[in-house]
Amino acid sequence: MLKVESLSAWYGAAQILYDLSFDVGRGEVVALMGRNGAGKSTTMKAVMGLLAKRRGLVRFNGENISDRKPFEIARRGLGFTPEDRRIFVDLTVMENLDIGRQPPRSFADGTPAPSWTPEQLFALFPNLAEMPDRPGGRMSGGEQQMLTVARTLMGNPLLVLLDEPSEGVAPLIVEQMAHTILALKKQGLSILLSEQNIHFARLVSDRVYVLEKGQIHWQGSVAQLDGNPEVQRTYLTV
Repeated sequence: MLKVESLSAWYGAAQILYDLSFDVGRGEVVALMGRNGAGKSTTMKAVMGLLAKRRGLVRFNGENISDRKPFEIARRGLGFTPEDRRIFVDLTVMENLDIGRQPPRSFADGTPAPSWTPEQLFALFPNLAEMPDRPGGRMSGGEQQMLTVARTLMGNPLLVLLDEPSEGVAPLIVEQMAHTILALKKQGLSILLSEQNIHFARLVSDRVYVLEKGQIHWQGSVAQLDGNPEVQRTYLTV
């Protein structure tokens, strides 16, 4: 679904990413892991076309999107849930969902992709079902996180870039988010996950890429990461 080759990115004159190469398969959950400042969020912004200066090849669903604008990338079915949520605080839950609505999609081989309605999303996020008319500004951080993911799913994405979903939310919400990601995976959705929480990544991920200072220093399965305390100690612990 997603293939990235030699991706570099800059903020102004400062280079943040150095020749990253990674991929995400169909129906696969892949985690980008690393400490704060490792380059995880920048990687997602670069893939989404949100950085003015980037270099490298990004292919999505069989198409080269390296030079596409963010709205063109979104229209092709690449969803993005940013770390800072970016919901519309003056709009209700239902209004936020309506803004994210896009047409149904198909995979490159013509297979229909999962498509979403508010009713299906309320079944996936029961907390939201209890507050369809509540303004986004009157929701907790965890509820806003759920709404951000739900709004992205209203775009019927083929793959979702999910940036730090467990950060700053209650443990119960983290558990619900893990169940949600596994449910999405069962429906064939691909997810690229940015995460620091090893326990959370272990629950939902198939493979892991470990970043440090804008470079990939290790990659492998979750089981291999579990069995490698040296990598955890060197790149993931505070």
